[in-house]
Amino acid sequence: MSHALISRNPDLQHLQNDGYEVEVRSNHLLVHSVPYVNAKGEVALGSLVSDLTMAGDLTTRPGSHVAMFIGDHPCNKDGSEIQQIKHNSGHMALAPDLVALHSFSNKPPQGYADYYEKMSRYIEIISAPARSLQPEVTARTYRVIEAGTHSEGVFHYLDTASSRAGIGAITAKMTRRRVAIVGLGGTGSYVLDLVAKTPVSEIHLYDADLFLQHNAFRAPGAASIEQLRERPSKVAYHQSNYAKMRRGIVSHQEYIGEENVANLQGFDFVFLCMDTGPAKKLIVKTLQAAETPFIDTGMDVQMLEDSLQLFAVCRVTTSTSSKGDHFARRVSYALPAEGGDYERNIQIADLNALTAVLAVIRWKKFCGFYQDLEGEHDSTYTTNCNLLTGDERL
Repeated sequence: MSHALISRNPDLQHLQNDGYEVEVRSNHLLVHSVPYVNAKGEVALGSLVSDLTMAGDLTTRPGSHVAMFIGDHPCNKDGSEIQQIKHNSGHMALAPDLVALHSFSNKPPQGYADYYEKMSRYIEIISAPARSLQPEVTARTYRVIEAGTHSEGVFHYLDTASSRAGIGAITAKMTRRRVAIVGLGGTGSYVLDLVAKTPVSEIHLYDADLFLQHNAFRAPGAASIEQLRERPSKVAYHQSNYAKMRRGIVSHQEYIGEENVANLQGFDFVFLCMDTGPAKKLIVKTLQAAETPFIDTGMDVQMLEDSLQLFAVCRVTTSTSSKGDHFARRVSYALPAEGGDYERNIQIADLNALTAVLAVIRWKKFCGFYQDLEGEHDSTYTTNCNLLTGDERL
């Protein structure tokens, strides 16, 4: 992807055509073999790094004027640090395979028009003292970084949201994980929407139902009337939508029962977004026996007849190898009462989305993405008193 991306963008191609060693890695732009003077007055080589602001696979005007550097802090001929660009120093984990040691700030009044202007200007400042000591040194080596040296992961285009925020190394904690979502109704579809934007390697979808008109009002995005007329399965509809963004989404048009429940044991994490009943009880028993971590989501929605309002509780219950004995107290396997408010398919996409958000945040804590000081294994949100609780701690 690095070479293809460079070839599509005139500013990146300009850098490469001018002989700079250009590489796109982990959603960052790198120029290698940049000469500089270190604190000992010696000429050394470093790598200049910038995040990338993209529109699809095309670069836009750089969103930040700051650049990073891999190497010692560039100095003047006498070994004093170049103050013109000095910004910050320290261990900066931009991605698992990319650690910078310094950041620079040199902002022209009008900003940088493109990445050629940004990178070449920083290189000019950094390399000037080195050239004064050794006139023959240059960053224009005309050496090309080979394609395929670094994998760009599961996405069809770069995750510049993570690189722009400088959290690539944290986001990478979710790579090489296999996740399953059982139930692609309102909550499950929002769980998919959030998990699909993480670098997990595989997301398996389990649901045998069709994606019908009422489902369109409880799912992220907007289904067209043409799509609804085709009556696709839920898993096929959602797999097709998110395949535009990433690879690794696998659809299974089936319910989970005794004949296939063992298929869930091989996953790193499972989200249960399904109705209560014997099937859920079977899945919970199987996953806990295999020590497969999972989250069960639930919603209780009631109609208040006197005020014509809804009252709801959203629940997220987690089971891990460290704690699972609380499930019997927190999760009911009884079938919903016939004619219950939630069973009437009341359109409450906001509650589905909120439950999904709480579940995915809890999963990200489990992955080490978010700091977790409490280790709660059960959370509820109650609408009428705006109460969010966390319980069943480790």
